[in-house]
Amino acid sequence: MSQKAGKAGAAKKAAKRLAALEARERRVDARERAAAERIAVAEARERAAEARERVLNDRDAIANERDRRAAERDAISNDRDKRAGDRETAIVMRVSPQVMRSAAGPADDDAEDPALERARLEAQLQRAHLDGLTGAYRREVGRLALRNEIERARRSDGRFVMAFVDVDGLKGVNDREGHAAGDRVLRTLAATMRANLRSYDPIVRYGGDEFVCGVAAIDPSEVQHRISVIDQSLRHATGVGITAGLASMSGNESLEELTERADAALLEAKRSRAN
Repeated sequence: MSQKAGKAGAAKKAAKRLAALEARERRVDARERAAAERIAVAEARERAAEARERVLNDRDAIANERDRRAAERDAISNDRDKRAGDRETAIVMRVSPQVMRSAAGPADDDAEDPALERARLEAQLQRAHLDGLTGAYRREVGRLALRNEIERARRSDGRFVMAFVDVDGLKGVNDREGHAAGDRVLRTLAATMRANLRSYDPIVRYGGDEFVCGVAAIDPSEVQHRISVIDQSLRHATGVGITAGLASMSGNESLEELTERADAALLEAKRSRAN
């Protein structure tokens, strides 16, 4: 009996050790599976991060290329405007004295006051830099005037608002009533802007039906109010209005950056109106 009992006890111990060993193996297997799953999840996250990075890099490359092309176009446009302004100034400087003398009348031209001659010459130069249709600054000279106002604003209270203005439906006016009617709209707009802005706020004819103006030392809300008055007055006088985008100067922002933000605000305003 004692031998049988001893064998039974040994068998039970062996069974317990085997069960414990199998339990440990199951725990090891479970830990290994969990580790493998964690590795798989980490690898999947890494692949997703790499994919996102490739997408972002592609977007950056596209944006950089677009910015480069825009900068090239701006450089070409600026150079063309500068050369045109230089040619106009040279022509006026060359012909203005003769024109002024012939306009003054015969005989006593030589006795004319030099100060009056200088004033007439300066007036002629000023007209050479103004748009013949609207009286607003031409683009290149207008950009110079805007830069001067920006620098003056920086030396003062730092407030400067750029307004990018576009006539709504000018092509329709030209198609329905002819270009003379479209020109009348542009002249009326320029006159209305001058009436509602200060005499020293630069108004620039930026494109065919686009104008840019700069307003210093006034809050954006007041500029927006004045633009609204201009819009209402133009609608009353001509039947068409304007859309405007405003941008307030921030930090050491350049004229080009400020103009670009105002242009973007104009496009957003047009999209909002269309929707």
